[in-house]
Amino acid sequence: MSTAGDRHPDGLRVHRRGPVLHLELDRPARRNALTDEITVALAERVAAAGTDPEVRVILLTGAGEHFCSGADLAHKEPDRAGAAGRPVTGSVQWRLPTTAHRLIPALLQTQVPVVCRVQGWAAGIGLHLALAADVTVVAEDARLWEPFPVRGFTPDSAGTWLLPRRVGEVRAREMLLLGREVSGRQAAEWGMVHTAVPPADLDAAVEELVERLAAGPTVALGLTKWLLHASRHADLETQLRHEAFALELSSRTADFREGLAAFRERRAPRFEGR
Repeated sequence: MSTAGDRHPDGLRVHRRGPVLHLELDRPARRNALTDEITVALAERVAAAGTDPEVRVILLTGAGEHFCSGADLAHKEPDRAGAAGRPVTGSVQWRLPTTAHRLIPALLQTQVPVVCRVQGWAAGIGLHLALAADVTVVAEDARLWEPFPVRGFTPDSAGTWLLPRRVGEVRAREMLLLGREVSGRQAAEWGMVHTAVPPADLDAAVEELVERLAAGPTVALGLTKWLLHASRHADLETQLRHEAFALELSSRTADFREGLAAFRERRAPRFEGR
């Protein structure tokens, strides 16, 4: 069921199941390709989840046989319906800061763990959603692809930032310049995703991870996510200050007290996300 009062565009389903916010791309006939409207709605949902104490994990999935085939280039948004299907001059610069280039930072910066489930194709921004998630589980036969060299345009949605950081520059160039398709199994071997499993085991593997994160110390996990993101730009001295600040905050939570009590009592902790 959707959260009470939810409003979202066609092609995006929003569910709340306890502490789990489930964002499902639901355009299977278009391989869940993203329109600008869906992209904006996703960014808004992710940002809102980061300030909702009842949300402890975000699950991002795609309906049908594929996760997401990228941006829907055949879908004409009002500001890019130029002659012969070409974008109106300047429309890309107008759109991206409020669409794809808003969504990827939202996923990276929200202090809620994000789990991504990938089956079938994950291409372009679809692949970048999987790279921006904290934990991505893929089917072994999934296909991960950067379509840009084949389509004749340049990458967006942080592909040139995310991919080298996940797999190194040589493999990133292989995908971004040569258009290499990577299987789910290869993606796991490269360290691009958390793990790859047989298609029949995908749902169970994702559910186990979602449950583990939803039962975790949410504040501490969110601060750890922030520390990892901040470390990309910080020198050692700055990062140590960041760690001290995060430790100060996390040590004041109820979950920290519960963790200590569980250790003393030799039992599993029962975190409440506070």
